[in-house]
Amino acid sequence: MFGLRPLLLLALGGFGAVFTARWGRDITRKRQAHGESGQPADLDENHASVRPGLPSPVQTAIGFVTNFFDFLGIGSYATTTSIYKLFRLVPDHRIPGTLLVGHMWPTVAQAIISITIIDVEITSLLLLIAASVLGSWLGAGVVSAWPKRKIQLGMGLALLGAAGLMLAKALHFLPAGGATLGLHGWRLAVGLVGNFTFGALMNLGIGAYAPSLVLFGFLGMKLDSIFPIMMGSCAFIMPTSGIRFIGRGGYASRAALGLALGGVPGVLLAAYVVKRLPVQYLLWLVIAVATYSALAMLHSARKSHA
Repeated sequence: MFGLRPLLLLALGGFGAVFTARWGRDITRKRQAHGESGQPADLDENHASVRPGLPSPVQTAIGFVTNFFDFLGIGSYATTTSIYKLFRLVPDHRIPGTLLVGHMWPTVAQAIISITIIDVEITSLLLLIAASVLGSWLGAGVVSAWPKRKIQLGMGLALLGAAGLMLAKALHFLPAGGATLGLHGWRLAVGLVGNFTFGALMNLGIGAYAPSLVLFGFLGMKLDSIFPIMMGSCAFIMPTSGIRFIGRGGYASRAALGLALGGVPGVLLAAYVVKRLPVQYLLWLVIAVATYSALAMLHSARKSHA
């Protein structure tokens, strides 16, 4: 008789398979449309990151590096967004969808590893994942239809928030956590509301890493046990929301494929070979770059409004 944990991993694989099939059909459709007409379907598709085809070495390297350090505790969303914005590699309004689509399989790999090897109360894990998926599904339907300026504003504010949380981590202001492996009563209710919110915010390009450590640490959970919740939630969120962005064409095809192809080896290397690495100085660099990128995003939103 299967326990709940293997069934959860099986469901995760099912979500990933459905997502991959939908993404594959979209890539095929775009390549056929581009080949038949010889012209991009819209002006954005003149951009190298959006045109159908295989990713460049740079796009693949971004996936490898950001997911390698994601598993080691830096987080991939703010890092990837900052790189895209700093070097203008992806159009601003396509960044949220690109993150959700491209980081999906690397995050699934992290979720499988953490759910398999880290102890956490399975009932709390299932309920918190369900709350995040619901928040993500509702949020994706809203964000994927937003105009460019609104997305720039949202991502600028989200990046500032992420930079603030990373600063709190660098200064050791985050809670040390407790000893419990799950949540009950009012703590569970607060956790459900929080994870629902994190699921919705992921559609704006803000990752759940630091917010999850803050919330569940304050609620008394053991820090190690937060990782299966965080990674499991993200792994279910990404195919759920990513399908909405794929349906609306709100992502950059080649950039997303680069994140996926480079990201999975990056996760495996970090998990099974490197395991631990002193990343304190790198964290400060990411904080500085994320802050600059947030201000640049808000400035772009202001120019769009003007």
